[in-house]
Amino acid sequence: MGLKKELNLLGVFSMSTGAMISSGLFVLPGLAYASAGPAMILAYILAALLIIPSMLAKAELSTAMPKAGGTYFFIDRSLGPVLGIFGGFANWFSLSLKSAFALVGIGAFAILIKPDISPIQIKMIAVSACLLFTVFNLFSVKITGRIQTVLVFGLLTILALYIGRGFISTHPDRYVPFMPNGFWSVISTAGLVFVSFGGLTKIASVAEEVKDPSRNIPLGMLLSFSVVTLLYILAVGVTIGIVDGSELSGSLIPLSLGASGIMGTVGIIILSIAAITAFITTANAGILASSRTPLAMSRDQLLPGFFANIHPRRKTPYVSILITCGFMIAVILFLRIEDLVKTASTLMIILFVMVNISVIVMRESKIQNYRPKFKMPLYPFLPISALVFYSLLLIGMGIIPILISGLFFLFGWIIYWSYARVRVKRISALMHVVERITARELKSKTLEKELREIIIERDEIIADRFDKLIKNCEILDLQGSHPVEKVFQQIADILSKRCKIEREVLYNSFLEREKQSDTVIRPGLAIPHIIVPGEKRFDVLLVRCRDGLIFSGASEPVHTMFVLVGSLDERNYHLRALMAIANIAQESHFEKRWLAARNTEELRDVILLSNRKRDN
Repeated sequence: MGLKKELNLLGVFSMSTGAMISSGLFVLPGLAYASAGPAMILAYILAALLIIPSMLAKAELSTAMPKAGGTYFFIDRSLGPVLGIFGGFANWFSLSLKSAFALVGIGAFAILIKPDISPIQIKMIAVSACLLFTVFNLFSVKITGRIQTVLVFGLLTILALYIGRGFISTHPDRYVPFMPNGFWSVISTAGLVFVSFGGLTKIASVAEEVKDPSRNIPLGMLLSFSVVTLLYILAVGVTIGIVDGSELSGSLIPLSLGASGIMGTVGIIILSIAAITAFITTANAGILASSRTPLAMSRDQLLPGFFANIHPRRKTPYVSILITCGFMIAVILFLRIEDLVKTASTLMIILFVMVNISVIVMRESKIQNYRPKFKMPLYPFLPISALVFYSLLLIGMGIIPILISGLFFLFGWIIYWSYARVRVKRISALMHVVERITARELKSKTLEKELREIIIERDEIIADRFDKLIKNCEILDLQGSHPVEKVFQQIADILSKRCKIEREVLYNSFLEREKQSDTVIRPGLAIPHIIVPGEKRFDVLLVRCRDGLIFSGASEPVHTMFVLVGSLDERNYHLRALMAIANIAQESHFEKRWLAARNTEELRDVILLSNRKRDN
C-alpha cells in the first residue's frame, strides 16, 4: 500500500524551514560569539556554504528516487544493504534525537512562566508535546503540513520584525574587533553551527508523499535554504549590534537578550514565543521525517514487516510513527539528551558523506534508469570537495561520537548477517560500478527494474497500447555492421512466428517497401513499416546496431530501427504508433541512452520510460 501525496511546494518549504530554525538560531549564537566574536557571522556563512553540496546531492537523489526513507533509501540502493542498515538507523536516531532535544527546549522555555519549574515538569511538557504532534502525524500528512506552514510563517514574521526593529538600534562599535580570536576560530565555529542547517534535507525522507517531487523538492529546499541563511545572517548580525559582548558571550537565550534591549519585557515574550514555535516546527518535522525510515527499511525486509503497516484510510505509517514517538519519549525521560546531541551531529555529518558518495556511485554506475530530473551542478567537484570538508568536520567532533557511530555500523552489520542477508537479494549501484571495471555482466538487474517502477510512479506514466507492445516485443541487438537486407531476413524469421505469416511474404514486403520509399527518416534512424494480410494483427520489433545498418539510399549508417507490421484494419493505430515513435526519437537524450544501453532490457526501458504523450 502506497503513501498519499499531500505535500505541495509550500509544505516542502515549511518542513525544511521549520526543521532548520531552532537551537541554531535561538541558542547557538551565544556560544558561537564566545568562540569567534562578531566574526561568527562569517561562521554561519561558511556553514551555509558547506551544506550546499549535500542539499544538491539530496535534491538529485530525491528527484531520481522519490521514496520514503530518503537518506536510507539512497544509501541502500547505491552502497548496498549493510551500509543501508547503518544509514537507516543512523538517520532515524539522529532525527529522533534532535526532535526530542527540540521538545525539551519547549519545556525549558516554560521557565519564563514558572521560574521554579522542576526538571521533571519540563520533561512532562516535552512528552505532552511529543504526544500531540504524534496525533497530528497519525491523522494525515496534510494536517501536519498545514500546521507546519502556519507555525513557520508566524515564526518568520516575528523574526522579520525583530531584525527590522533591531537594525535601527545597532551600535557599530560592537562589531570591533571583528575577529578577536583569529581566522581559525571562525573555522571551528562553523563546525559548531553547521548542524543548524542539517534539517534542510529532512524533506527527502518524505519525498514519496510530495506532489510533483521533481519540481517541488529541489525548489522547496532551495527556497528554504535561501530564506533561512538570510535570516541567520541578519538575526545574528543584529543581535551582535544590540547586545553587549560580555552579556552575549555564552548566553543560551541570545535573541531574547536582544529583544529585551530594544523592546523590554514585551520583546522577551515575543522572542520566547518565537523560540517555542521554532522548537515546535523542528519537532513536528522531525517526527514526520524520522518515522519514514523504519517504514522504508521494513519494505526492504531489513526490519520486520509490521513497521511498514499503513493505515488503510489515512494512508499514514502508524506503526512506525508510534514506535518513533515511543523512542523519543524514552529519550526525553531517561537520557541526558545534551550528551547525545553531539553523537547525533556526528552521525548527520557521516550521512552527508555517504549521500555525496551515493551521487558519485549512481552517476558512475551508468544505470540507464537513473534519471534524476534535477542534477547536481559542478559534478564531480562539488561532491568530492564535500567529502574533504566533512572529513575535517568529523575530526573536530572528537573520538567518543565517532566510536559511538562505529557501534551503529557494527549493529547494522550484525542485523544484516543475522536477519536481512537471507531476505535481501538486491544488487546495489556500487556493484554496477564493479561490473563496469571488471567487464562482467551482473546476473541480477533488480535495481534497474526498481528504478523503472519508481520513474513510472514519479512521472505518473499510465501504460497505453504502445507500451504494452514494447513490453512484449522482440529486440535485436546486433554487433558489427550489416546490410539491411540481411537483417530483414532475421526480422522476417522472428515475425513470421509471432504473426503466423510466411517468412517470404514478410521479407519481400520489407524489400518492396524500401524500393517504394526510403524508411530512413533521419540520420541514424529508420522505421520500416508494412501492411500484412489478415485482421487484428499489429506488432513491433526493435533493432539496435552500434556499428550501423547499411541502407542503399542513406548516406550514414542506421543505429536504431523500429519495425512495424500491421493488418489493414489497424491502419489508424499504425499512424498512432508512428507518432509515438517520432515523439520518442525527438527526446534530447534518446540516441545517447539508446547507444549506451548495456542489454535488451535497458533498450526496452529507454522506450518505456520516454516522456511521450500517452493515449488515454
